Amino acid sequence: MTITPPDPAAEIAPTGLIRATAPAAGEPAASPPATKRLLPSLLIASMTLFATYGGLIAILLPTQILLLDEKNKVANLAIVTTTSFVFTLFAQPIAGALSDRTRSRFGRRVPWMVLGALIGGVLLLGMGSLQDLMWITVFWVVIQVALNFLQSPLTTITADRFPRAKRGGASAMIGLGTQLGMTVGVMLAVGLGAQLGLGYSVFGIAVIVVTILFALLNKDWSSKDAVVEPFRWSAFFRGFWIDPRRHPDFFWAFTGRFLLILGYFVVSAYQLYILTDYIRLPLQEAQGAVMTLTLVAFVPTLIAIALSGWWSDRVGRRKVFIYAATVVMAVGLAFPLIMPNMTGMILMSIVNGVGFGLYMSVDAALMTEVLPDEGGSAGKDLGILNVATNIPQALSAPIAAIIIGSFGGYPVLFVFAIVFAVLGAVAIAPIKGVK
Repeated sequence: MTITPPDPAAEIAPTGLIRATAPAAGEPAASPPATKRLLPSLLIASMTLFATYGGLIAILLPTQILLLDEKNKVANLAIVTTTSFVFTLFAQPIAGALSDRTRSRFGRRVPWMVLGALIGGVLLLGMGSLQDLMWITVFWVVIQVALNFLQSPLTTITADRFPRAKRGGASAMIGLGTQLGMTVGVMLAVGLGAQLGLGYSVFGIAVIVVTILFALLNKDWSSKDAVVEPFRWSAFFRGFWIDPRRHPDFFWAFTGRFLLILGYFVVSAYQLYILTDYIRLPLQEAQGAVMTLTLVAFVPTLIAIALSGWWSDRVGRRKVFIYAATVVMAVGLAFPLIMPNMTGMILMSIVNGVGFGLYMSVDAALMTEVLPDEGGSAGKDLGILNVATNIPQALSAPIAAIIIGSFGGYPVLFVFAIVFAVLGAVAIAPIKGVK
């Protein structure tokens, strides 16, 4: 494999990371351009990763916690996910920053993707046999950190290898993979819900195999001789602070994603318990209902993702699609309040799926356009933005537990979700660098 020499137009950022400026005429780009295999590979890799997230978070982990101690399931699930939040808070930006600095004949991103897949996949093989809350928590934390080390470099490939005008389409492909994965993951987990060990193992093996195939089919490169400033912990950690006064668009994009994701996941993360405790379905019927809700949202969500990514590239606008997505999501989240039955949940899933589909692909493209630097620190910067996904996902469980236990139960949970989804759209209004 040919090693491209380092870009002489690169300069050293004060954070200790490589910051690449625009290459001089005739000089190579920082990463190779996208090949025809890259888009379908992104689709399959995203689908596998989010199938794992979906199956584990929606079915396998809540079922394992419920079978361990049904009476304390809500509190115990909050303990596991909150502990995971503490340890994984900065996993993606750290993974992104490390991949920014990596120089190898396999590229910058792929080595960390493979490492994360191997660690997470191997631990998933043993997860289903655990019957102690402490060990479940330990395994879950390490698995989540490892999968974050896979996800962060994977999402950075959009900024690495696609021009700005094509990122809506690339982000839509990742969005399609995400939705396909969540659907397939939930369906697979429901089918294997009675065999937790087998369920966890299937996802673990899939993550390992697909990530290795991605690495083999999408060759990357980075010169191991490229100049990198000597590593210093102080400079490394300073790089994670991005001054909102200097980069307000980045700040508002982070805030908007944080608020909307929190509103979405306080309901999504507790969907199984909503069905058992609010809709009053038995556990086995509730597991089947989760699959039903996922399936009814599947086609409308895919259509929304595909159209919004392509359409936003065509008109050169991002924010208007996020505004529309928020309105649609707010309407969808209101249905279980009006109809606290399966009909209300089905309507919520269809409408909310369309809204979240509109949001997913356009938001991913918007994030690549507010980066303080589109050169060598893109992995770290996108990792920081992904913290705006990780934190609300992790906080959703303890916040939902407090709302359910102390502030009026599941109806208030839906109201909370609507309010925060709307606030997420309001937060992106001040962004000036993206239409």
